[in-house]
Amino acid sequence: MIVGMRLLYLIFCRLLGCLLLLGRSAPANNAEILALRHEVAVLRRQIERPRPSWADRAVLSALARHLPPALRRHRLVTPGTLLAWHRRLVRWKWRQTAVGPGRPPLPEETVALIQRLARENPTWGYVRIQGELRRLGHRIAAATVRRVLRRSGLPPAPQRASQQTWRSFLHTQAHTLLACDFMHVETVFLRRLYVFFVMEIATRRVHVLGVSARPTGAWVTQLARNLLMDLGDRAGCFRFLIRDRDSKFTAAFDTVFAGNGTAAIPAPPQSPRSNAFAERWIRTARTECTDRLLITGERHLRTVLTTYAEHYNAGRPHRSLDLRAPDDDPNINPLPAGTIRRRQVLGGLLNEYHTTPLRLPHHRQGTPSSAA
Repeated sequence: MIVGMRLLYLIFCRLLGCLLLLGRSAPANNAEILALRHEVAVLRRQIERPRPSWADRAVLSALARHLPPALRRHRLVTPGTLLAWHRRLVRWKWRQTAVGPGRPPLPEETVALIQRLARENPTWGYVRIQGELRRLGHRIAAATVRRVLRRSGLPPAPQRASQQTWRSFLHTQAHTLLACDFMHVETVFLRRLYVFFVMEIATRRVHVLGVSARPTGAWVTQLARNLLMDLGDRAGCFRFLIRDRDSKFTAAFDTVFAGNGTAAIPAPPQSPRSNAFAERWIRTARTECTDRLLITGERHLRTVLTTYAEHYNAGRPHRSLDLRAPDDDPNINPLPAGTIRRRQVLGGLLNEYHTTPLRLPHHRQGTPSSAA
């Protein structure tokens, strides 16, 4: 709006100037033209490249049409510049959104659904996403899917599949993985005890298998047999066991899991992040439990860690499980605040909160009085 008003103002000023020129004599007009040419030459020496506005370009383009070809070469702009202005004007015209009937734009919910399918399925191409959308009741062309993904900055399927992160890779493999490690605890008598545990990575469920001051390869192998017996039918779901290169993990230990169809994968030397889930449990157990207690011996440590493992599996929320415990029921209704009670674990070191069933008032039935 402002640019249009400025253009009209410039046109009005130029028309008024033409009317004033009609009353002048030819020598006066020629003298003014020579003076203006000299002023333009002075300004050209001071300004390397002028920056005319859109309205100035329109006026110069209109006046240049009425000049002889010889004089057009000495203007502020060249013919090539005028053609460039015209091409830019044509592009601006066709870049405007057409007003009237046409294909309606995609709803924002549909665009978000296309982006979600592409991110959650890196191997799906445009046609595969189109087919999934059709199954969900959305008839969209594959070219539309491609246009939406390009605008969102999402590459085609081969490139998306090659950009898979370690987090997503481990998430897809977690249900087949076990991780084991040793944890050491210093007793009140300055005696070091070793704890052997195994974690199910998918559910974060921890099994504390044994405590010993002198762990050996035979002892660890027997604990592995005990674990497979405790898992029962679920033992066949695990395909890989992540362990470090401790000498107590002997060939017999690997053979026990190999007989169950589980391959033992040694971690690279000095790479604790390769067994990050087990290492993280050690830190959590120390922070929440063993660093806050004085351990007297093997029996005491075994009892403490067994109780803590039950709390870890059934009464502690996990960030990786959407703030749920591994053994939580997925269908939990909101509990009335008045019925929630605290249960102390390890003498009040940890707390768990549960609901208590409402007790109906107990009415004692009196004995009927004997008739007089």
